[in-house]
Amino acid sequence: MADITPSTMATQLATSYTARAQSLLTSQTKAAQATGTALTRLQSALSAFSSALGGLAGSTGKSLVQRTTTLSSTGFASATASASAPAGNYSVFVQQVAAPHQVAFEDLPAVPVSLGGPLVVKLQDGTDFTVALTQADTDNDGTISQTEIARAINQANDNQGKVTAATATVDGKTQLVLSSGKTGEAGRITLDTSGLPASPLKTALSTAKELSPARDAVVYLFGDATTGTRLQQASNTVTAIDGVTLTLTKAMQPADSPLVVTVGNDDSGTTANVQKFVDAYNALEKTLDELMALGADGSTRAAFASDAGLRALRDRMGSVLRQSHGGMSLSQFGISTDRSGTMTLDSAKLQKTLAAHPEGLDKLLGNTSLSGSSGVLGALNDAVKGWTDTSKGHIQQRKASLDTQQRGLTARQTRLDNQYDMAYKRYLAQFTQLQNLQSLMGDNSSLLSNLGAA
Repeated sequence: MADITPSTMATQLATSYTARAQSLLTSQTKAAQATGTALTRLQSALSAFSSALGGLAGSTGKSLVQRTTTLSSTGFASATASASAPAGNYSVFVQQVAAPHQVAFEDLPAVPVSLGGPLVVKLQDGTDFTVALTQADTDNDGTISQTEIARAINQANDNQGKVTAATATVDGKTQLVLSSGKTGEAGRITLDTSGLPASPLKTALSTAKELSPARDAVVYLFGDATTGTRLQQASNTVTAIDGVTLTLTKAMQPADSPLVVTVGNDDSGTTANVQKFVDAYNALEKTLDELMALGADGSTRAAFASDAGLRALRDRMGSVLRQSHGGMSLSQFGISTDRSGTMTLDSAKLQKTLAAHPEGLDKLLGNTSLSGSSGVLGALNDAVKGWTDTSKGHIQQRKASLDTQQRGLTARQTRLDNQYDMAYKRYLAQFTQLQNLQSLMGDNSSLLSNLGAA
């Protein structure tokens, strides 16, 4: 009779005892892990697609249609143009650029806190705010300095950037400098010192040195200073020409020729923007193909093969691509999908349609704004959001369900490990007894053999 090894026999029988349950549990655990990995990959792909949509026209409100702008002279202005800007030449004469008001008060004397009081800072547009100078003594030395006055102005409750105060020392003289927070004549600064008691400080604050006058921008559109249309405004950003934004930087001399702004089509820029949409869609489709692979031809079946939810998502996205928005369709702009779901762009057809409908592409694609999404981008983003929403999206719900399943699998594995341990100990005890019996029988056999030999 062969010798018995209790631990080996116990391991074999305990493994055999739990093998069927362990095989099923291992299979289910691997499937759950694969689903978790697939959910993470799906979430990443959908989030990347949503970000790509937002980066196109999305919530930024920018146009996919690109225009080029060139200026006949540099240094006076810069220009950009949206899709609504008709191609052509626009003449502009910059007579004056807008500037913020800036005043200074020199050598303000430090006075006792008792000579402080309410100082009112007023702007030409009718707004004002009050500065409590009696509370300006931050170092508690009993006096109010220029630095403390500047700090009190900047920290005044109703200032909110209307006026910025700073101190500067020039040629040994310290100045309190007040700068308006906006350009234009409406930002002109004055001080009302009527609330201050008579003192050298009140006298000094009543006399301002103008460093920079408050100026509105003055431009003449579609001509020069004699033939153009005069426009005066507080800002240096001019949007009076349809679709064109001018940022004024320097005034022109009376003898200068008007600045000519030329707006043209940037075909390559527009095509590149649309191609980004095509590439983003194809990247998502490729990921969905891999996550939903049926495992034909001996390949591994994917975690979401035949998944009804993802099939519904793809159907919804396909429906969005076939719909018209703003009276236009994707196919009219050369954007099409084949039977496999791959999207392609015919750039020649895109440019031909854009020439006839320059605003049609933006109306068709729309935006992903939270306040009111529209067009293809909005509809696709809404479809994706149903999956990626962090509170009640499909992915979040599936992850919660998967977490519950994995906790259950872990608990089952713990119970099965306990069953294995109990079976192993039981078999080990039995085979240890058998081994002891075998050893005893061997000893008895040897004893009998020796007696017979005697």
